[in-house]
Amino acid sequence: MKPIASAKESRANGEPAPRLQLDRFLPYRLSILANTVSSGVARIYARRFQMTIPEWRVMAVLGCDGPQSANEVCGRTAMDKVQVSRAVARLIRAGSVRRAVDGGDRRRSVLTLTAAGLAVHDRIVPLARAAESRLLAALGPDERGQIDRLLAKLQDRAATILAPDQDASWP
Repeated sequence: MKPIASAKESRANGEPAPRLQLDRFLPYRLSILANTVSSGVARIYARRFQMTIPEWRVMAVLGCDGPQSANEVCGRTAMDKVQVSRAVARLIRAGSVRRAVDGGDRRRSVLTLTAAGLAVHDRIVPLARAAESRLLAALGPDERGQIDRLLAKLQDRAATILAPDQDASWP
């Protein structure tokens, strides 16, 4: 089996191989930032509430948006169905979430925070907000507004050009 060429090697025609500078590649940088922030905040609620990142995301969505189906939670969190399903199962076992059949559509089930789940949610929110405040302290007020607008703009663009129904060869 032939080894993969390194970034410093050249192509057969003598031209340098294309090189990706990860530290300047936006998708990589956003992923690293998201993972760093999520892991840091997760340490807060993992220790105190024995909860994983997917479990907290499910609880956060249900706490903010109210009852939803698992598919709606997937869409809101960008987590896959397996992650959401496992998180929901653990939250149901812990007594934090209840699953019920939707009265309007018997084929659909709806997830709701229980009173115990809402109490945990309400204890985590100030901790998460404090972590967010500490992170945003690196930015001035104008920069905070600017990053909010830029992230929204990038999310809208990504949703448009990288949607599952779009051609994967968009560049």
